[in-house]
Amino acid sequence: MQRRRLLLAATAVATPVLLPGCAGQSVADYAAEKPVLDLAQYFNGIVDAQGMFQDRSGKVVKRFSVVMHCQWTGDQGVLDEAFTYSDGSTERRIWRLVRGADGRYTGTAGDVVGQATGQARGNAFHWTYTLALPVDGTVYHVDMDDWMYQMDERVMLNRATMRKFGVRLGEVTLSFTKRAVP
Repeated sequence: MQRRRLLLAATAVATPVLLPGCAGQSVADYAAEKPVLDLAQYFNGIVDAQGMFQDRSGKVVKRFSVVMHCQWTGDQGVLDEAFTYSDGSTERRIWRLVRGADGRYTGTAGDVVGQATGQARGNAFHWTYTLALPVDGTVYHVDMDDWMYQMDERVMLNRATMRKFGVRLGEVTLSFTKRAVP
């Protein structure tokens, strides 16, 4: 009987953590949305971004801007991101992307563990990867669930959820603006 109570208690605690992963959105939900997102077209040239990280309480704990120099050759793209944070610190991430069939993409970067995978449909792109995140001298591997939505030919919105062991740590929100070609 004691064992059964422990099992029921463990199930009651675990269920709220597991259920949110079951009822999420799908990239297929956006298949008919316009404008149709073509990553190689949008992320080609210079793209500026403004963003913030909010902890799980919603408090903004970090703000940043990014200048991205992006270039594609065939189905391979390089997104060179230069971050400047509100505390004056800087960071650089260079993504190497490969476009596959059916709107699928893979990518690597120096602080990404393994390979990122994603798919574009309609105006949306869903991207998942594990990020090696340095915090106070320790590097944590956190799971990123990243959604991008193209609003028009110049603006894209991005929202990413950061998790560790399935526990939501916070969210990153970004607004991308593609620079007009002179």
